Amino acid sequence: MTPRALAPFLTFAQVLRRAGFAVSPDQTTDFIAAVGLLGPRDMTDIHRAGRALFAIPPERQAEYDALFRAVFLGQVIQAPVSGEDDDETQAHEPGQSTVDLDAADDQTEVGAEATALELLSQRALAPDDANAALLRLQREAPRALPRRLSYRYRRANRGRRFDLRRTLREAAKRGGDVRDLFHAQRKTRQRRILLLIDVSGSMKERTEPMLRLAHAVVQAADRAEVFTLGTRLTRITAPLRPSDAAQALERAGAAIADIDGGTRIGDALQAFLNVPRFSAFARGAAVVVLSDGLERGTPDAMVDAVAKLKRRAWRLDWLSPLAADPDYRPATEGLKAILPFLDHLGDGASTDAVIDHILTMARRA
Repeated sequence: MTPRALAPFLTFAQVLRRAGFAVSPDQTTDFIAAVGLLGPRDMTDIHRAGRALFAIPPERQAEYDALFRAVFLGQVIQAPVSGEDDDETQAHEPGQSTVDLDAADDQTEVGAEATALELLSQRALAPDDANAALLRLQREAPRALPRRLSYRYRRANRGRRFDLRRTLREAAKRGGDVRDLFHAQRKTRQRRILLLIDVSGSMKERTEPMLRLAHAVVQAADRAEVFTLGTRLTRITAPLRPSDAAQALERAGAAIADIDGGTRIGDALQAFLNVPRFSAFARGAAVVVLSDGLERGTPDAMVDAVAKLKRRAWRLDWLSPLAADPDYRPATEGLKAILPFLDHLGDGASTDAVIDHILTMARRA
């Protein structure tokens, strides 16, 4: 039986969902917990907590206000005060359980536009089939993406390794007479492409193009993994696998709960490294981070995570929309600190620039 004090909060979430707002069960739970932590003095505190946690877009603010008044006006809400704020970063994979990982409690602002507030929301993502750059990626990726040596061998006309099995098999057909020595050489296979995409509020204008790019990479590459970074870590490889762009982007938009929210790049990268199955994706991979690097708090967590990621990866590149200017120099403390661990800091301001970089990684190496 639902406690009477919680009834209006649950009712409010249901009303928002019926009105077309993207409100998840986790957001409802967080809303109730936030009100308890605030110990609200009046209805204004509850109103503001709901607006932040449900990530109400500005254009629907009036509608939200009307629904709030309809549910809460005239009611007396007594929310118990619980323990201290739970500051942790989540590693999330759609269809799997959520792993909570502790994050550093640092309130300093290193990135002027960065925020730690976890605004959980979803966005409808539309495909852009007319983008010639995406079509070029799918066309050129099979021959342009970086490759690595495989443990398997194939026939060769020359080389330092003999194909003893084939040589003996041919000799057996001739009564043991060895007439030819056959050669073999190791096969090659595409390296895994690992995309880490910043979906925080400061990257709002680039989120949709980068997710469309991620879908094209998943379709074009033999092996690719995609994660989003914000106030939590979300693996969206599976939602991006359908070849139909509209279906894939709809699934990805539904999976990313912290889109356009706060910024915890370092904590999200630490969460990636702390989940063994996730960190294994970086081993020998071409890692591309798409972020402006506006980290909240001191950059210690981000620097430590980038250093560990570099040791696992074949190559680690950071593409920032702020680097479109050829004379760009990192201004934030975090980006300055991670420069020694990066193979390349480059332009991430457009889809064409990112695709050019991905298709030339093999030549850069």
